[in-house]
This record gives sequence, structure tokens and C-alpha cells, in this order.
Amino acid sequence: MANIFSVAGFRRVLALALVAGVTACASGSDTLKPADLGANPALLGVRAAWSSKIAPVDFPLQAKVIGQTVALAGADGVVLSLDARSGTVLWRTQVGAPIAAGVGSDGRFSAVVTRANELVVLEAGQVLWRAALSAQVFTAPLVAGERVFVLGADRSVAAFDARSGRKLWQQQRPGEALILRQAGILTAVGNTLVAGLSGRLLGMNPLNGNTVWDVALATPRGTNDIERLVDLVGGFSRHGNELCVRAFQTAVGCVDTSRGSLTWKRPAAGAVGLHGDAQQVYGVESDGRVMSWQRASGEPVWTSERLLYRKLSAPLVLGRSVVLGDGTGLVHFLSRADGTPLTRLSTDGSAIEVTPVVAAGTLVVVTRTGGVYAFQPE
Repeated sequence: MANIFSVAGFRRVLALALVAGVTACASGSDTLKPADLGANPALLGVRAAWSSKIAPVDFPLQAKVIGQTVALAGADGVVLSLDARSGTVLWRTQVGAPIAAGVGSDGRFSAVVTRANELVVLEAGQVLWRAALSAQVFTAPLVAGERVFVLGADRSVAAFDARSGRKLWQQQRPGEALILRQAGILTAVGNTLVAGLSGRLLGMNPLNGNTVWDVALATPRGTNDIERLVDLVGGFSRHGNELCVRAFQTAVGCVDTSRGSLTWKRPAAGAVGLHGDAQQVYGVESDGRVMSWQRASGEPVWTSERLLYRKLSAPLVLGRSVVLGDGTGLVHFLSRADGTPLTRLSTDGSAIEVTPVVAAGTLVVVTRTGGVYAFQPE
């Protein structure tokens, strides 16, 4: 990343601040009245299992599920692992600086990035090594194959040895001036590292970072930096070798990662990621419409307007439900078949911006004020 005191560096820092505002506006206006929910249908038997507390979450936290555990982090620098069945803290570590992105983990190594642009890797809950990064990071590191991969805000991807911290390679691509201040796409499909860079999904060789394939989901357009903003947002639906993702406020689409080809793409105006099953892909538009598309073709299946202007999280497919959190701390269960409400649950009244996760049959949601709530079927 350019020195922040240079013209280019200052422009990028200013751009990051501007996009934070763009993202907030995209999630729904405070002047629009949320749709009336009516009575809770209570068609599903779900009970509160346990609750816990972490520091407020004012960064793009990604809860990481490994087997029966969930790894979380708070803005104060605490990283912890919880047993999803009971809420028992398995380990808790203070990394010594506020967190900017996390958590990545493979069950042995866990990784976060601090606001001082430092990658911190832990083993068994103890800090193993630290490495300075050249750019801000908003996406949780990916830990796989005894490597730690980092997606930088300067549109770079870097790889580190998970044991020693030795930097193995770094690749960078040019892009537009603005970048979203939220999590992007960084995952592995088979032996391919997959990253979202600007409006493109790239397949990379994890050994050296060379590009294997490159698929465009969105193309910059417009006359100014804000109009030309394109990025892929975190949260995807994977089925086999197919990965379905969202381009911020532009489109949703699915990519065949074995061929590096676009299967389909549809216009869509959302700011959070997707989830899905073998038949359908589910997403949330910025106005709160919940939508479903056929995975094979992209044809729309259903649209629900019951949660309009509720500032929804990205969805989670769970059983026969699509689960979403909202800006008032409610957890909504909608039918996967047609989007009708099944039940809803309460947390602490603060926004649920972290995508819900499931581990060991337990639904775990995290609120902006740091409340961690777990629910299990009755």
C-alpha cells in the first residue's frame, strides 16, 4: 500500500472512508419504515441454548466453524474458541491490538489481522508469530494446507508458511481507486485458491500465486470513483466445484471453478453475501428483499418482501430454513421453499451484522455489541 502521506496513499485512505459510508447507505435508509412483522408464527421449535459475550464488533468479523467449535474475535484484540454445543471457552487470547479482520482457522492454526496491519497467527490459542503487512485487510485470512493466505485492501494476495511465518509469495493486480471496507472472497476449492479482486473471481495456484483462471462478475462503469466501484463481497454458496458470489450492488452469479467459466449472472442490488443448497441460491437485496435463484440457471424462484428495510445480514441455509439477522437483533427463519416466515428469535437488540453460522447442530449469532447467542432445535 502506498505511503498514506503520498497523494496516492491519501486518496486510497480517503476512498476507504467514503466507501464505509456508501456501504452503510446501501444497507437501507433510516428514513424508510421497516415492514411490520406481525405475530411470530412460531412454526419451528427452537430454544436458546447458551449465550456469551465478546467485545463490540466494529469490524467485518467472520465467525469460523471448525468441527464442533466456533472461533470469534472482538474489537479489543481478544480471539477465542468456543464449544458450540455448550458455549464453553476452549481458549482465549489477547493479541495486543484491536482487530481489523478475522477469524481464519483450520483447527490447528488461527489467524487475525490487527488495525496496525499485522498478521497474527496462533496455535492452540497461543501467539505463534506476527508479520507486518503492506496494506489494510478487511477479509479473514484463509488457513489451509499449512499456509496462511491474506487478501489485502490494495488488491494483493499473499501467502505465508503457517509454522514459521515466512512469506512465500505475493501477487497484486491493478484495480479501481475505491475498495469496500468489508469482507471479500478468499477460499479454497480443491487445489485452487479462489480470491475476489475488484469485480473478478480469480483461481490461483496456491504454491506461487499464479493465475489459473479469471472470471469477470462486474465491470467498472461511470465517470467517478464511486460510480466505478466494483468488488465481490464476502459470503458465498459452494456446491461441488461451483461457487456462487455477489458483486456489490451489481450482480449475483455462479462460476464453475473446475473450468474457470461463468455459469450464469443476474442483475442484483445487494451488499452482503450469499448462501445456498444444491438446488437454490439465496441472497438479500439492499432494501431487505430476500431472493432465491435456481442454482443451475439463475432463474428467480421466489422473492419475499416481509423484511423490507430491516438491514439484514447475509443468509444461512439451515434445515428447511433460511436464517437472517436484522438491525434490531432479531433472528428470522424463512422457508427455503417460498420465503414464508417460520419463526423469529430475540437477542440483545443490537444489529446482527455477522453472518450466522451453525456448528454441532447449534445456530450461533453475534451482535454488534458483542453478544453471542446460541440456539438449538427443541
